Amino acid sequence: MKYFLSAVFFFSLSLTYTQKVKPVLPLPTKEQLAWHEKEFYLFVHFGPNTFTDKEWGDGKEDPSVFNPTHIDCDQWARIAKQAGAKGIILTAKHHDGFCLWPSKQSTHTVRESKWMDGKGDVVKMLAEACKKNGIEMGVYISPWDRNHPKYGTPEYNDVYIASMKELLTGYGKFFELWWDGANGEGPNGKKQVYDFNRFQDSALKWQPQLVIFSDIGPHIRWCGNENGTISNTNWNLLDTAGFKRGHGAPPTDTLNRGNVNGRNWIPAEADVSIRPGWFYHAKEDDKVKSPETLFQLYLRSVGNGGNFLLNVPPDRTGRFNAADSAALIGFRKIREAAFAKDLLTNAKISSNGGNASALSRLTDNHVETYWASSRKENTTIEFELPKTETINTVVIEEMISLGQRVSDFTIELLGDRGYEKVFTGTTIGRKKIAVFPLFRTKKIRLTLVNAKAEPVLRSVKAYFSARGTM
Repeated sequence: MKYFLSAVFFFSLSLTYTQKVKPVLPLPTKEQLAWHEKEFYLFVHFGPNTFTDKEWGDGKEDPSVFNPTHIDCDQWARIAKQAGAKGIILTAKHHDGFCLWPSKQSTHTVRESKWMDGKGDVVKMLAEACKKNGIEMGVYISPWDRNHPKYGTPEYNDVYIASMKELLTGYGKFFELWWDGANGEGPNGKKQVYDFNRFQDSALKWQPQLVIFSDIGPHIRWCGNENGTISNTNWNLLDTAGFKRGHGAPPTDTLNRGNVNGRNWIPAEADVSIRPGWFYHAKEDDKVKSPETLFQLYLRSVGNGGNFLLNVPPDRTGRFNAADSAALIGFRKIREAAFAKDLLTNAKISSNGGNASALSRLTDNHVETYWASSRKENTTIEFELPKTETINTVVIEEMISLGQRVSDFTIELLGDRGYEKVFTGTTIGRKKIAVFPLFRTKKIRLTLVNAKAEPVLRSVKAYFSARGTM
């Protein structure tokens, strides 16, 4: 038995060696790879705007307006977990400058509010709740501060860094730091010259595992809209030289599609709110996006190789509203039903390129295995199912740890008149969810028409999804 296991181990190693692949630069870091695997997580906009019915506060609001009556961060984390979200990013400080923790750098914080007699700390409560429920946490810290008197002076950059230090050294590890490029006038009538290089160096000094979001990264990019959608063509690559955050950012279509030969691995994150607004407004209780709408957004974000950041704003009690919670749970049920049964399990696989004995890795459900083609163009992979099935969804993943490669592919299904093309795509990346009209078939043919280098796929799956229309 010992010799048999040794032989199997040696055979597995030999397969690995024959599948060695030269990476195509640029490559994601291990932190970016971990971020890609999260796919879906929540944004939480909460602060004085929740109580003043505004979207952007002016920094002049009385801190006492912030007074949630039954705040329950454990409910946020619990519902996020139940919805299948991998984390929560909290607006620890929005443009109004109000801090959801008792920052020593500001007099516009929870400490000055009536809530918990000024002794509350939303960041701490959420950090503890996320840990308890087994999900991760991130923070949004707006560089723009419409309240701080030093905003618009060189000293404000020191204030901002000190604020970041409080958050990044006092509440445990975060998975993401979220920046936008908003830059309006401060109380002194001046605009701030942000020292983003110092901001970045400081943040990564305190938490090296962070991935940082902004128009130009350095680790994740904005997708160019707040609709929650990413282009069918989505390169995880971006050129940032000559661009800035905010008004100096790349064009929105570039942010949405990336650069085919970009020098930096900066993938796209699609942000959208479950309601018309980002903060809670009672008048929007009947305008919460349906589970079906959320699923379509998932197909157009995660299904196009990016991540999906869905904002769910707590109400004035400090809890997720029942309508939002129901939509989130319904969304998870649709996802689970859509991807419940992989029809390629036990399929026979053949190809005109690469190691035939390694083709089974495409359906082995192991995230660390892959199959590499020996052809740069027109690689065909054919899957023969155990029996005829109704299919309308094919999910393909590249092994992005070795680079993003595929630029043109097709999916064909065998029907009464031979193979019929049901989907034409461009990029694949971390994940491509290809949806097409219902089709009865026993054979699927995937053709990788063009690529930057020999394609390397991690998995291919096929499904029948009752909700899988785009």
